[in-house]
Amino acid sequence: MTNTQPILPALMQAAPLTDSLGRKVTYLRISVTDRCDLRCSYCMAEHMQFMSHNDVLRLEEFYRLATLFMRHGVRKIRITGGEPLVRKNIMSLFEMLSAHLDNGELDEVVVTTNGSQLSRHAEGLFAAGIRRINVSLDSLNADRYRLLTRCGDLSKVMNGLDRAQEAGLKVKINAVAMKGAFENEVDDLIRFAHGRGMDLTLIEEMPLGNVGHDRKASFLSLAELEKDLWSRWSLTPLASGTGGPARYMRIEETGGKLGFITPLSCNFCSSCNRVRLDCAGKFYTCMGSEGSVSLREALRDSSSDERLEALIFDAVAHKPHHHNFAMDRDVMQGIGRHMSVLGG
Repeated sequence: MTNTQPILPALMQAAPLTDSLGRKVTYLRISVTDRCDLRCSYCMAEHMQFMSHNDVLRLEEFYRLATLFMRHGVRKIRITGGEPLVRKNIMSLFEMLSAHLDNGELDEVVVTTNGSQLSRHAEGLFAAGIRRINVSLDSLNADRYRLLTRCGDLSKVMNGLDRAQEAGLKVKINAVAMKGAFENEVDDLIRFAHGRGMDLTLIEEMPLGNVGHDRKASFLSLAELEKDLWSRWSLTPLASGTGGPARYMRIEETGGKLGFITPLSCNFCSSCNRVRLDCAGKFYTCMGSEGSVSLREALRDSSSDERLEALIFDAVAHKPHHHNFAMDRDVMQGIGRHMSVLGG
């Protein structure tokens, strides 16, 4: 594959991005769009007002920011949304980033998707150097899937999973845990994922945005669910991870891995190495905080990176010690931004 984009010079002397607690930033998540072809009930309201196309960064601008972050120590980039694969010409961004995979400046580029567009993009993703993807899938029941997503077609996701594995992509399934029907389906999700050689990660529902249901009623603590799973499965804790917040277990009966992401029942902030860009160029050092700094004006006003670097380094220096989420049966503390803005 040819690539006309410039390759980063070797700048080993470039200062790493390090916050006040000594946490080094090595992982950048880029939300390329806040739009999605689904309306998942825990992620967004049924009737959303999305950003104007004029406010959204061009893919070349995301690439410029990505190279700047690489220069200062970022080794992993995740492309998210909304649904990233609905973004027009999105494959061009993967193609630009692929050169940095080839020359070793990036360890990996990964994608989080709802799977609806995978059937037409899987081969292109693999050709651009993508080797791992996360697919959000909360139910194997077509009727419940449609209810959760408010419009989704489970068969499209299943077809996408087929195409992804045929293309050579390693797939991990992400499922948001919620009280009720999910508790009766989790075993089926385990068998399905592990039966196809896919890992499964369970994620606690996070209080992001007004989505039209009572989160206190739907919240399921993974600490409680894990105890329940121990009664039916043989779980062995694993030390290995993928650079994210998940804690993993091996299920002996299936041989597959089961991950737990627990922002509420077990805070993981002490080892956070992640920062985030939204599609309008706002820079967030914490998903669970309202604080952000806009990079768009500095990005568009100059070809020099000095002002951008100053904004980024100052923001990282003030990265919060921990997120502001809190949710149990009596208390819910969240933030107004919907999950779809930063991709969770």
